[in-house]
Amino acid sequence: MNTNSEKRDHRDADATAEQQITLRGPAQLADALPYLMGYYPNDSVVMVALHGRRGRFGGRLRLGIPKSPQEWAPVASHLAESLVANSERSSSRPDGILVFLCQDPADGATGREVMERLRAFAQRLRTACGALDVPVLEALCLSDGRFWSYCCPDGRCCPPEGTALALPGTSVMAAAAAYAGIQVRGSLREMEARLAPCPQQPAVLHARVRALDAAGSTVVPRILSDSGRAQVCAETLDLARVLIRRLGRSPLPRGSWVAADRADDELISDEEAATVIVGIQDRDTRDRAAEWMEGPEAACALRLWRLLARRCVGPYDTYAAPPRTLAGWVAWSTGDEAEGRVALGLALQADPEYTFAQLLHQACNEGLDPEKLRVCLRGERSARTVKARPRPGGRGARRRQVTARARRAARGSAGEPGESGGTETGPRGARPGVRPRIRPTDRAEGAGPGPMPVRPGARPRETPHRARRGTRSGR
Repeated sequence: MNTNSEKRDHRDADATAEQQITLRGPAQLADALPYLMGYYPNDSVVMVALHGRRGRFGGRLRLGIPKSPQEWAPVASHLAESLVANSERSSSRPDGILVFLCQDPADGATGREVMERLRAFAQRLRTACGALDVPVLEALCLSDGRFWSYCCPDGRCCPPEGTALALPGTSVMAAAAAYAGIQVRGSLREMEARLAPCPQQPAVLHARVRALDAAGSTVVPRILSDSGRAQVCAETLDLARVLIRRLGRSPLPRGSWVAADRADDELISDEEAATVIVGIQDRDTRDRAAEWMEGPEAACALRLWRLLARRCVGPYDTYAAPPRTLAGWVAWSTGDEAEGRVALGLALQADPEYTFAQLLHQACNEGLDPEKLRVCLRGERSARTVKARPRPGGRGARRRQVTARARRAARGSAGEPGESGGTETGPRGARPGVRPRIRPTDRAEGAGPGPMPVRPGARPRETPHRARRGTRSGR
């Protein structure tokens, strides 16, 4: 099996300038899995497509292992069909498939017991791939620091008690990954924990729910009204910008990700978090927030979206879809495809019908370049900037014209000659040589509709006449 040591190895494996390594045998394949995924998959089935005579790595997919054995047959068929179809869409039909079943034993169980229990699932996967004329060249079970092969009957290389995995950082793949700058950020469970509510004391949870209740009763009616929606968008983005700058001024503590997330949580109050969480449920506000996707602000924006996802507790768990989607988009845009896939998958768990997450998740899994979406978002930002500039003959120009006429009138009342050789008469009550003060007309803010009763956890929906073709309300 061949794999490239570049970060985007599966995108351009045929380039002669790239360094390649060869993986031989089940042991090296098992050691390479975390570097293929970018993390250690827990409770997951991973399938990798192989192309060509030398088995070049292609597309891959991951799914949580179904708990019920009754689901194994349909899930196996769906996974095989999805991997083959996606491979054909992106490059070519795979010539083979690798299967990895990763699950740690429960308390009191052993890795060998896990291997035996998942043997039927591995056989279902092999049968489903074979039905598509794509053979499974190797199927491995990784559990409790050891691996077993479902395909190798030779007990000399694959003993019944399993084979111990190599120590982290000592395998051939680890050396190539270190040379290429690829890092394994930890386990899948740890990455998901950064985007999920943390176990808290009941008083803390109740305070966060109350903050979300208050923000919902105030913000949601304004989002649903035409007169207040734009103002809510501006206020939400202004507050989010303040929070991003606050996070940027606070350096991350050295150590584990737990300490870093705890430090971020201490910087933002429940009320501030709740206001932004409810505000980005609006589609236009969320799209504007997605523009913090590159440059120095992207890292701080990613920290904010993670934090907001952790604050969606109680009946507001579905509110986590927008911040998780934004976290996945920023991670993918900045080159971290692994975290992007995890975050987008969690967004779809919170709301399976969330269209923005569906589109990004599909694009990320198909290996598309995020630059196309970045160009689109930059264009929208530039269009707003041009639209916000004063137009010729607009209010600003008319005000300058009025000021210029008043200045000429003041000079005329002081005895300065006019253009026709005479004197210009100044405005009534103007003193000679004094520039009159032009006051803009005061505008009275109309009273909007009063607060509407909002069910806790109910997400605001966009009014139908503002929806765009091909999109769903609030998606």
